Amino acid sequence: MEKRYQVFVSSTYADLQDERQEVMQALLELDCIPSGMELFPAANEDQWSLIKKVIDDCDYYIVIVAGRYGSTGADGQSYTEMEYRYALEKGKPVIGFIHRDPSSLASKRCEQLPESKTKLADFSALVQKKMCRLWDSPSDLGSQVSRSLIKLIKSTPAVGWVRANLVPDGSAAEEMLRLRKRIDELELRLSAARLQAPEGTSTLSQGEELFDIGFQFSANTPGEFFDSGTYGYSIKLSWDDVFAAVSPLMIDESSEETIRVALNQLISNAARPILQKQESEALKGKSLTNFQVSEDHFQTIKVQLRALGLIGKSSKSRSVKDISTYWTLTPYGDTVMTRLRAIEREREAISKP
Repeated sequence: MEKRYQVFVSSTYADLQDERQEVMQALLELDCIPSGMELFPAANEDQWSLIKKVIDDCDYYIVIVAGRYGSTGADGQSYTEMEYRYALEKGKPVIGFIHRDPSSLASKRCEQLPESKTKLADFSALVQKKMCRLWDSPSDLGSQVSRSLIKLIKSTPAVGWVRANLVPDGSAAEEMLRLRKRIDELELRLSAARLQAPEGTSTLSQGEELFDIGFQFSANTPGEFFDSGTYGYSIKLSWDDVFAAVSPLMIDESSEETIRVALNQLISNAARPILQKQESEALKGKSLTNFQVSEDHFQTIKVQLRALGLIGKSSKSRSVKDISTYWTLTPYGDTVMTRLRAIEREREAISKP
């Protein structure tokens, strides 16, 4: 939606009419709405309320400082300085434009009283604490304003004004409100999904319930190069054990082959001590290696974790040459993994004296 920004132009008036004209032209060429002394050329207490209201409505504020401090209010502060301080107080984005060499200006365009000169110097120093540019002619000032405001609009976008026919009507506003409520409802459901299992999974085997996983392994005689035999066994592991082993790999995403390797390692760690304790002549004194989960049980594990709402296929894009299947954690799966794998703080035993 196209916006137009309102810019308040603050300065002394009589001595800078040519300069203000250049600035107004520059702002109009940027499709901005200039506001300033042209609306209220005579400064008085009654108009201060109007000035503040106009500054409130503006998106940006610029101040031009040359050789005059300007008309002062009851407290001895010039209206230009009062406007500048008010814009700062309201948090308006401000830019100052200070004459490069005020001593080169005609005497009628400069302060004559020492007190006014001091106030002007102090005000110039205040303006230079914020974004500030120097100028030396009306045309130079117009160019400086144009370039500086373009940068300020990009770095600090403001609310701006739009045409009334581009503002949503009542029915559109109602539809936007309805959609906003729907989004809020969906966000609540998504938040709940992170903490609880999907509907319909209560009848599925899960958690501490055991699954009998078939696998194969090799038994090698020490000193021999070739495997002396391949054997098939099975071991019962809980679904929590299985998921705890593979889930950290899918925090981002993981290929099926990587998941398979993790399952093989889980089975090896769990089954090797059991097998080595058995009094089997076929395995006695042999090294047990190359544990491999059966293909059928690997597919069952993958389907079960998906059915439980713990994992899902990754939707990341990749090259057409990569035909592997990748899996990632669901929000609920991430919650379950954290519960299974996160380490709780140990509670220090407190002994009574």
